[in-house]
Amino acid sequence: MNRIRRFLPLLLVLSFAAPAFAQAPAADAGKDAALPAWEQLTPAQRELLVAPLRDRWNRDPGQRARMLEHATRWQAMPPAERDRARRGMRRWEGMSPEQRDRARALFAQMKGMDAAQRKDFLARWKAMTPEQRDAWLQAHPAPPHRHGPPDRD
Repeated sequence: MNRIRRFLPLLLVLSFAAPAFAQAPAADAGKDAALPAWEQLTPAQRELLVAPLRDRWNRDPGQRARMLEHATRWQAMPPAERDRARRGMRRWEGMSPEQRDRARALFAQMKGMDAAQRKDFLARWKAMTPEQRDAWLQAHPAPPHRHGPPDRD
């Protein structure tokens, strides 16, 4: 989840890109058309892809270094890891605000743990009743959301 959080801005920009291709004609009515290379995009499609990132870059100069670091890390990620991040983003987008708060609380708790500690913690979490989980969340609330785009809830 930490990687997903780091790449949230880039993933959000990529999610805004989908409308740019909504009008792309399908090569075969039963199959999705292959999207063109960057050089084959129209200027309007390129602008649609770049505009949200440019607006965010200009709106928040204090986050520019972080945004650039995220883009650099994304480029260096192996394809399998990128796919995992994309799946995590889709899962995140499908969560309710309460589920997101719970995920933030769990992430904050597990952030400094090594793999064995995380495994042990998750085993205890899964063994809890819903009431016990609610009590745990009351005792360990999610930290305030520090940066990045606000949730669209």
